[in-house]
Amino acid sequence: MPDAGFFQLQEKSTGGSLVAVQESRRERKKRETRQRIVAAAVRLFGEQGYEQTTVAQIAAAADVDPKTFFNYFPSKDEVLFADVEQDLAVLFEAIGHRKPDEGPGEVLVRMIRQYQDHRRPRVPAKELAELSELYRMVLSTPALQAKGLYLLLNLQQRIAAELLEEFPELDPITAAAMTGALLGAIQQAGLTSVQLGRSQEELWQAARHAVDIALHGLRSVRPTEATDDNP
Repeated sequence: MPDAGFFQLQEKSTGGSLVAVQESRRERKKRETRQRIVAAAVRLFGEQGYEQTTVAQIAAAADVDPKTFFNYFPSKDEVLFADVEQDLAVLFEAIGHRKPDEGPGEVLVRMIRQYQDHRRPRVPAKELAELSELYRMVLSTPALQAKGLYLLLNLQQRIAAELLEEFPELDPITAAAMTGALLGAIQQAGLTSVQLGRSQEELWQAARHAVDIALHGLRSVRPTEATDDNP
């Protein structure tokens, strides 16, 4: 689900001097409006519950018209899972730039590490209480659970398909198992870290540790071995 894995719950702010310098006044205004909507939604979700919060309430709290809300987000659950596709492009680009000496396991691990290097500077720091509340909200809300699960399963299938493109000698079962093992390890390590009350920095460390644990098994798969259908 969120942070340190793949589906980072939407932050309350986005920054960076480079962004501020390069964006136009119109772009800045749109970014600030988007941030207000996200901040208002997260606050209301925490105060009165996700299901009890309406788009109209979010729009009013953000001082925008409901129509403006839908210009930025197709539904209220998208506020928490926004911009996923843009960030995930980093994953697919990493697979597509396979190095000559890399096996499928090495490609997957490099993919994750490149994503973390890309994503981490863009995620504002969160206090432990805020981090725990965001996770609790997702885990206790069926609609958000379903959204997160859908995104995760869809991502696994897309990564497995990209892996098969680069390694046509792999069989689909092996590609799916490798992808699921890696993403599942990251997701569960991150979730457990939050449940244990660890900090955001420790959450990132937990994700990296999960990759290290999965690494040995992933590296053991070579394309020539993967064509054998026998267990």
